[in-house]
Amino acid sequence: MTTTADSAAARARLLELIKELAVVHGKVTLSSGKEADYYIDLRRITLHHEASKLVGQVMLSLVDDAGVDFECAGGLTMGADPVGTAVMHAAVDAGRPVDAFVVRKAQKSYGMGRQVEGPSVVDRNVLVLEDTSTTGGSALTAVEGVRRAGGNVVAVAVIVDRDTGAKEKIEAETGVPYLFAFGKDELGLA
Repeated sequence: MTTTADSAAARARLLELIKELAVVHGKVTLSSGKEADYYIDLRRITLHHEASKLVGQVMLSLVDDAGVDFECAGGLTMGADPVGTAVMHAAVDAGRPVDAFVVRKAQKSYGMGRQVEGPSVVDRNVLVLEDTSTTGGSALTAVEGVRRAGGNVVAVAVIVDRDTGAKEKIEAETGVPYLFAFGKDELGLA
């Protein structure tokens, strides 16, 4: 069982690692086409030996604190893949069965023709995850894919919210809550 002190310590350490490893300053073009003065490269976190475990703990605590009940966690490949796996492992460590899944950008035209890969999401409560979101596009694609596959999306959760309107867009278009572990202000970004 994770205590509040354990959750706070995990959150504090993850924030340190994000600031140290993931925030890159300089002009960049985001996947949305927008320009920014910084880039948050969360793959440096989600694939990091120490940070990955913290991602799972922090995201699981975030969703639990919000009262969201879910059985499966994942999102659009590739940013969400390690986040979903981290949440799955944190849940197993807490004695809870949570499956992970990945959503392809489009349904396959070969094999089983699936867009959502992994254990079935049919009739299950699903948490859609993303590392960060600018426009909400990746999360919206994942929500649409999961719903087409028969899953019941109960929330969208991201590690870092860039405060660029993704929360409002996702909540308006999906009707589910959008949660985030850290805001850009916590990272010292304007």
